[in-house]
Amino acid sequence: MSDYILHADGVAMHFGGVKALDGVDFRLRRGELRCLIGPNGAGKTTFFRCLTGTQKPTFGKITFRNENVALHQRHEIARLGMGIKTQIPSLFDGLSVYENLWLSLRDTHDQTLRKRRIDEVLNRLGIADLHPCILGQMAHGQRQLVELAMVVASNPELVLLDEPAAGMTSAEVEKLADIIRELNTTHTVVVVEHDMAFIRAIADQVTVFHQGRILTEGHVSDVLSDSRVRDVYLGKKHDA
Repeated sequence: MSDYILHADGVAMHFGGVKALDGVDFRLRRGELRCLIGPNGAGKTTFFRCLTGTQKPTFGKITFRNENVALHQRHEIARLGMGIKTQIPSLFDGLSVYENLWLSLRDTHDQTLRKRRIDEVLNRLGIADLHPCILGQMAHGQRQLVELAMVVASNPELVLLDEPAAGMTSAEVEKLADIIRELNTTHTVVVVEHDMAFIRAIADQVTVFHQGRILTEGHVSDVLSDSRVRDVYLGKKHDA
């Protein structure tokens, strides 16, 4: 079995004359925690959408567990073992935390197993006390953790998180960092994020996008000390 769970080859995404992605090659090892960063418009969010099947690349191929992502619908990609958390929580506000999790596991027909998975993920994320709470009455940071629990409950091999720390307080971000590091002990994780403090707290390997291409990638300390990375975040011109 390959060490790589996910790889992209020559991925391009064109919107008319705009090249949001321009020939991206990417490799992700099993068990890795990778952060994708870059300034606004760099291409990282478009790449995330291509990974999750939300958008189909104009050119190139993305392979997850030996399957071409572009040939599958989002629900089929999820069944392959990819858990996806987007920027905006997809929750049922009128239902409790427990009921939301129950619905997220609708493909698990064994009710005993379903209940056990819910209890496990609530405890793992440290939100067991929230299980009776109605979503519509909860704070933003709590809602973010509930959606993360919904993603993790099905036990995907790969977890993709799009700006999971957005809108959280500093205490909530610190808790989230602990949760993501712990999740990485059993899951491969990709995080798209722009909060540099959060990146420093969780990251090992980082990939930097700029003008639809990968500018550089490597260990977080090397990447964040790279003058080219500082330049693109400051808006200085750089030839990728």
